[in-house]
Amino acid sequence: MKLNLNALRSRAEWGAAGYTLPAFDIESIRAATASQPRWLHLGAGNIFRAFPAAALQRLLDQGAADTGLITAECFDGEIIDRAYSPFDCLSLLCVLKADGGIEKKVIASVTEALRCDGRNMRDDQRLTEVLAAPSLQMVSFTITEKGYAVCDAAGAPLPHIRKDLDAPPEKATSTLGKVIYGLWERFRAGAAPLSLVSMDNCSHNGDKLKTALLYITAIWHQKGYVTDDFLRYLSDERQIACPISMIDKITPRPDAKVAAMLQADGFEDAAPIITEKGTYTAAFVNAEETEYLVVEDRFPAGRPSLEKAGVYFTDRETVDKAEKMKVCTCLNPLHTTLAILGCLLAHTSISKEMQDEDLNRLVHRIAYQEAMPVVTDPGILSPAHFAGEVLEKRFPNPFMPDTPQRIATDTSQKLPIRFGETLKAYQKSEELDIRDLKCIPFVLAAWLRYLMAIDDQGNAFIPSPDPLLSQMQSALSFLKMNEPVTEIQLASVLSRQDIFGLDLLAAGLGPIITGFLNQLLAGKGAVRNALRQLLSTP
Repeated sequence: MKLNLNALRSRAEWGAAGYTLPAFDIESIRAATASQPRWLHLGAGNIFRAFPAAALQRLLDQGAADTGLITAECFDGEIIDRAYSPFDCLSLLCVLKADGGIEKKVIASVTEALRCDGRNMRDDQRLTEVLAAPSLQMVSFTITEKGYAVCDAAGAPLPHIRKDLDAPPEKATSTLGKVIYGLWERFRAGAAPLSLVSMDNCSHNGDKLKTALLYITAIWHQKGYVTDDFLRYLSDERQIACPISMIDKITPRPDAKVAAMLQADGFEDAAPIITEKGTYTAAFVNAEETEYLVVEDRFPAGRPSLEKAGVYFTDRETVDKAEKMKVCTCLNPLHTTLAILGCLLAHTSISKEMQDEDLNRLVHRIAYQEAMPVVTDPGILSPAHFAGEVLEKRFPNPFMPDTPQRIATDTSQKLPIRFGETLKAYQKSEELDIRDLKCIPFVLAAWLRYLMAIDDQGNAFIPSPDPLLSQMQSALSFLKMNEPVTEIQLASVLSRQDIFGLDLLAAGLGPIITGFLNQLLAGKGAVRNALRQLLSTP
């Protein structure tokens, strides 16, 4: 079975092999989308194909939509040439279930895939044409949080942004610059409204997008490239809305075990694809079954009826609460816990960690005993149910090839939100005492121990990339196995609000974290022993 439009005509063969095919007329949907595009997506990677594209497919199958979507890739155009064009813009979604089952669905909601990284002028022109189309209702983004960065830490424009700022809009090469140029053409064609929806996994993603767009536009305005009216048009949320969203779905790189299973079915296009820029993709996408997308409902031009595909549309406050629930309590801090302890205990799989009784008990305690009392409840989602799915179905899924080493990346940047917000909520509470916490301080102590880059058996390991890695290792260079440390020695580290979200010394956690760290430094096997001692107490 080849993944192309011609091969899909042999529906019986696909059905016999357990593959679900689109229930709509692909050619008519493609024709309608080409003439009246309603949805454009920037960022053609795996999460896009596994979630937004699959959600629209459900609408098309239901007859609840009559156009597909167009995607464009402005960073790694090789994705288009190797993962879209050879397969007629089709993809195979493999939904990996916790019980070991796999759902295999051919996704055909993508009608065009544009390479807009400077290698194809025709596709660049088509991108501008689509952005200017009056029929367009929304543009969504999965370009990663870094895709919205326009300045470095010193406030200077990043090199690729500087290149755009030094040229007129029609010469833009960055994703953001190309979008602004398309919006400029949209403005000149009648100033139709539009929603720009970031679906990237970062806090207040829509605000980051809006800020970045206005930064570039303001400088182009100063140089006379765009008008006062266009700057007002882009600034006006009633015209160009940038709602915030919370997205949650684990979509690892294509897995060799899944590829082998597909090949055993007779699927011929399971070979992995690795681009020159290091993107891992394939004709298929493997992803977990669970997914959440909560979007602020601000769409001045209308939108697809994605609520029929399970997407939540609500007000800004509720989206913010849903994000805090996930990031501060029900998923991200548990992931970071498994990352830090998993590296120290030489685990290489998140799912295998959940089979480790000690680690399983630890993340359950953090979720339900320490974090849940101060959880932000969004109302539309149950925090207890969400956490239950994470701990009982998502993390233990043996088909999800995720590693503690990957999750441990940039830990210093994650701690202020993943644990700091819970700690600050305890500080504010009149009923709760932050000094009663044990598991969260234990994880923070374990991170200090992790920075030594020596596992529990005394073996050296390579820490995951982190912008503060060398700085923190230098600050803790005095740490030695079997040599106790004092709170005073740790003071300069524990007081860093930029890392922990608050001053741990001022919060009264210094003695607790120091005590745990000394347990963790007590020689070979100390991490396991300290963990078990922690769990032995109520």
